[in-house]
Amino acid sequence: MAGMEIHQIRYFLAVCETLNFTRAAEACNVSQPALTRAIKALEEELGGELLRRERNLTHLTELGRLVREPLALAMAETERTKKEAAAFLSLGDAPLNLGVMYTIGPSRLVGILDHLYRTAPGIQIKLRDGTPAAILETLMAGGSEIAVLTRPDAAPERLEIVPLYRERFVIAFPAGHRFAEKNAIRIEDMKGENYLLRLECEMREVIQHMREERSIPINIRCQSQREDWIQSMILAGMGCAFMPESMPMLPGIETRPVMEDALQREVCLAMVAGRRFSPAVKAFVGLAAKFSGERKTK
Repeated sequence: MAGMEIHQIRYFLAVCETLNFTRAAEACNVSQPALTRAIKALEEELGGELLRRERNLTHLTELGRLVREPLALAMAETERTKKEAAAFLSLGDAPLNLGVMYTIGPSRLVGILDHLYRTAPGIQIKLRDGTPAAILETLMAGGSEIAVLTRPDAAPERLEIVPLYRERFVIAFPAGHRFAEKNAIRIEDMKGENYLLRLECEMREVIQHMREERSIPINIRCQSQREDWIQSMILAGMGCAFMPESMPMLPGIETRPVMEDALQREVCLAMVAGRRFSPAVKAFVGLAAKFSGERKTK
């Protein structure tokens, strides 16, 4: 059956419906000799006669009746696959597996995703978040096609990085804190403060180095990988914490920008070089690059 062709099956099924070679050829928009040759080739492939003509009558042989249903199912599956492929290539029903580092807020990405949805309403985005290590592991293993994260310090060789934007850090604090009277803070303003240490913060070592270099003592009240715990403790008045400016904050938390230029991070797209990307991924990357370029020119 390896040499069986789709048009041969289609012609055979048309004759099964009409039991007339002339009408079947008209339905398939081919000449009758071409239809007859295709069915003859199918019979040779299957090793027996499928249709028998007796004067003006045409009927199926035992072999023809045996293979009719399996061939009809195969034809239906082929047509379904062709429709799915066409929809996929036209972004009508295309999946996009996107990994996002969990400290990256949605504010800047939502505009890209909204534009993508309006361009291709049928696109299906599966978004999963996690730590940078988990996001990279999933990306390299093929669990996601593209990732949004901060630039890795030691990226795998196959990783392709596309810069998106840079964002500053802010200091997050509870209502009534003395920082509320300032428009921005310096690292020196942290002297003597109760501090909540975010263990997954990519700026953690930079902040620690700046504190040690400038002899700025702080009181580390708690350390956690959980952003919701850190923010809940801020609301409870237990301390303050440095946060990326795009991170969603619980209601009641106040923030002020940090004046230190060193406290910035670069958010990037990451892909595995050499992989074949779906149209959905290509569309997302193109939109992300466009949005990034527009921000740089403003």
